[in-house]
Amino acid sequence: MPRGRSEVRAVRRHQAPAWWRDAKLGIFVHWTPASVPAFAPVDTEIGELLARGDPHAMAWSPYAEWYQNSLRFPGSPVARHHAEVHHGRDYHEFARDWEDGLVGWDPEAWAARFAETGARYVVLVAKHHDGYCLWPTAVRNPNRPGFHCRRDVVGELAEAVRARGLRFGVYYSGGLDWTFNDHPIGSFSDLLTAQPRGDYVAYAEAHVRELIGRYRPSVLWNDISWPAPAPRLACLLSEYYERVPDGVVNDRFMPWSPLWELARTGPVRRVIDRAAARAAAADRGVVPPKPPMFDVRTPEYTVFDDVQRSPWECVRGIDRSFGHNRASSEEHFLSRRDLLWSLVDVAAKGGNLLLNVGPRGEDATIAPAQLRRLDWLASFTAVNREALFATRPWVRPHGRAGDGTEVRYTARDATVFAFVRADDGRSPAERTGSPPGSRSGESIVLPDVASTPATRVTTVEGRSLPFEATPGGLTVSLDEPLATDEPRAVALHAVEARPR
Repeated sequence: MPRGRSEVRAVRRHQAPAWWRDAKLGIFVHWTPASVPAFAPVDTEIGELLARGDPHAMAWSPYAEWYQNSLRFPGSPVARHHAEVHHGRDYHEFARDWEDGLVGWDPEAWAARFAETGARYVVLVAKHHDGYCLWPTAVRNPNRPGFHCRRDVVGELAEAVRARGLRFGVYYSGGLDWTFNDHPIGSFSDLLTAQPRGDYVAYAEAHVRELIGRYRPSVLWNDISWPAPAPRLACLLSEYYERVPDGVVNDRFMPWSPLWELARTGPVRRVIDRAAARAAAADRGVVPPKPPMFDVRTPEYTVFDDVQRSPWECVRGIDRSFGHNRASSEEHFLSRRDLLWSLVDVAAKGGNLLLNVGPRGEDATIAPAQLRRLDWLASFTAVNREALFATRPWVRPHGRAGDGTEVRYTARDATVFAFVRADDGRSPAERTGSPPGSRSGESIVLPDVASTPATRVTTVEGRSLPFEATPGGLTVSLDEPLATDEPRAVALHAVEARPR
């Protein structure tokens, strides 16, 4: 059997390691020269945008790191903003501003903040679509020599993150590099036309080998696709696993195929765009197609409805962008309620939440609105870490309490954790019938849960809670009323699933 084919078979057998499955929360960092102008329209989300089927939809991308692409469409919001604010300045000049902003960068402070959230790994964008490298690469760019950072940002953040006990990974844009192919991307089918070939194949391979050799990343997170065919890609991934046996590869290494050339024809482009619009409307976000080799799935700005056979992580920004977007106001960011429930929901279904932080380009700081949300995660996971980290899905990952309250379940050994939140808009007094200001709790009925002779119910901290087996399910008396903006976890010891 040719080596490439045998490598494909070997790579396919690799599985996501236990550390990744236990993690539940990771931090993604998009921080590029586009973080200096830091602008994208905020009136839509990515799933809604793609669902329109507009051939110029991506010109209105809510992702600020797509700034350079949006500039190629004269009527786009970014093009208008750029003309008004930056007076037609060449995009590549922002790289100098970005590097000047590193003077006050404190990677240790970032790492400390990330660790406080409970995150177990950090993935840094080492090279995004604009082709700018965040490390002093020895691989020469033939089209834009020296388009990389003189300071080893990748290495410094890796060291700081690992010093806090977190894993470190790198993102690499393998499918797009606008220093090699600057074809404007308006529709989904343009992604195929814009993918560089020729010298870029060896260039991208050399970059990834350099990243692996220097930094030994625990996560190798590619984006869009890969410019080499499957056998050649398999050899590269095999080298990665040899260097990092417990490493993780995501599902965006779709290998190049000669069939992609068909995307240049009008009829095929229309078919691709219609299919992409239907998929975006159904998924409410972006779910990449499955490549032949991967460890984990990466739905973007959406979650799966249930437990998956493949390990997966929901990847999204704190707002509607990945890179920092000055146009985002409080209404465009995740609320406390939605952020914490998103973490619980993903964990209950066996996934991880890879939440993006987009630092500012001009001074290497993280904006207050994003820091505030990191603080929400820190306070929540500090109390609920036993119910989140290193758990697995229960036989029923989600359900509703007797009064319609949403419930998510996680499990570890013989303990099931039920996360509940108030979602009916009523105050605690209205739900419990107690007078305003009362500290009395309320009861929840869990129709999915049956008690056994050994059953105990406690808070996550270990305080006992009264419970009763009722015809409607296990009834638990909480010690405090449910909050509308933060889930409450109760620990159910030695329980069983009730038949439905």
